[in-house]
Amino acid sequence: GLVIDGRTLEHVLHDSLQNIFLELTEKCRAVVCCQATPLQKSVLVKLVRSKLKAMTLAVGDGANDVSMIQVADTGVGISGQEGMQAVMASDFAISQFRHLKKLLLVHGHWCYTRLTNMVLYYFYKNVTYVNLLFWYQFFCGFSGTSMTDYWILILFNLLFTSVPPIIYGVLDKDVSAEILMQLPQLYTM
Repeated sequence: GLVIDGRTLEHVLHDSLQNIFLELTEKCRAVVCCQATPLQKSVLVKLVRSKLKAMTLAVGDGANDVSMIQVADTGVGISGQEGMQAVMASDFAISQFRHLKKLLLVHGHWCYTRLTNMVLYYFYKNVTYVNLLFWYQFFCGFSGTSMTDYWILILFNLLFTSVPPIIYGVLDKDVSAEILMQLPQLYTM
């Protein structure tokens, strides 16, 4: 990891040292900025996102971290002694920094698998429904008549679009939380 203070960061963010700094950050797993201004933090995140084309995660606990959290791809706010400004501006909120590992490794993995499976589900549902309409047009001579009453169409969309995703989103866990915490390598999938 790399720990950098505000005064050093101010010099690094000038154009002449940006490339050298980015080469150094590419070799690090994490960069910790201490005693940096909110503007410096957000500029650093923008620089990493634009130059390195990397996904960024910003973690903060106070009002001075809000701009950094908003610029990052994913912002995590820690509720604590410095107030709730960071939590209100973030994508995710945790009560303590030690919960970040579980948020990323467990809930991040589950969220990703649920979203990918739900996209496949919606494609399947829509292809099925469109195929029914397509083949029905051969039987009605392409007149454009409706295959079903409108209340059946509404019920179809209600039952097959809302209920299964809700059940799937609540109950699906492809790997248990304990295994995900023991094997962080599963997150890379």
